[in-house]
Amino acid sequence: MSLADPWRINADLHCHSHVSDGVLAPEVVAQRAVDAGVQMLALTDHDELAGLSAARAVAQAAGVRFVPGVEISVTFAGKTVHIVGLHVDEHNTALREGLAGIRAGRDGRARLMAQGLAGAALKALDGLDADAIMAGASKYAENPQLISRTHFARFLIERGAADDPGGVFMRYLTEGKPGYVEHRWATLTEALGWIRGAGGQAVIAHPGRYRMSDTERWALFSQFKELGGVGVEVITASHTKDQYRSYALIAREYGLLASRGSDFHSPDESRVNLGELPLLPDSVVPIWHDW
Repeated sequence: MSLADPWRINADLHCHSHVSDGVLAPEVVAQRAVDAGVQMLALTDHDELAGLSAARAVAQAAGVRFVPGVEISVTFAGKTVHIVGLHVDEHNTALREGLAGIRAGRDGRARLMAQGLAGAALKALDGLDADAIMAGASKYAENPQLISRTHFARFLIERGAADDPGGVFMRYLTEGKPGYVEHRWATLTEALGWIRGAGGQAVIAHPGRYRMSDTERWALFSQFKELGGVGVEVITASHTKDQYRSYALIAREYGLLASRGSDFHSPDESRVNLGELPLLPDSVVPIWHDW
């Protein structure tokens, strides 16, 4: 693939399969990207690398450049932040052990979420106890080590608690709601250390989603840069057009490269399909400019 004009490349460097909280198999995600005209694809499952081989085989067979990736859950300033690692070596021992450590804490968190929902006596759950709620959410999790709020949201929708994932999260799964459980993820230092140690490039995922003060946001970007982070998602499904412009400015301010990714999870739940976002603006430097 020629990178003579990197701004015109249809790159999707953030998406998920059922290995984490997507609904499609990795090879199906890759084929969907191929069919959508994606020219460069990264599968970035949450805290897991197991889907990369299957997605790579499909993408490369179709002539799509495949980028091995991962999305790491980080606790920063008491909030959950996601850091995408691109071009990581999925066989790197430190990265694999670090991600395994994050996954190990998810089961206990999920059981506490089930207990919270059971204790709230929600009409939609009709007296289900915590074990039944846990079982209901688990049937949506292809990888039992990675059960998450998204899987509980799908179960709650099945039970009629809300019509869509956004409604479920707002009513039951965000801070102060019965299904929310605070969890300590990796530190920013750990996440960037694993990514860089695996030969990858670290990117702040969907920064417009984080509810942070200006001071907290400045601290995140400053520390990220100091720790060797190189990129930020400028064009992503959860950003508005105004945020496209804002984060293009922030990328230039902090000397960061710009990334683009749909954060695709499901044909029915995602805001946009793979590869259907606007291209990066000419005012930023694409992270893939020198690949």
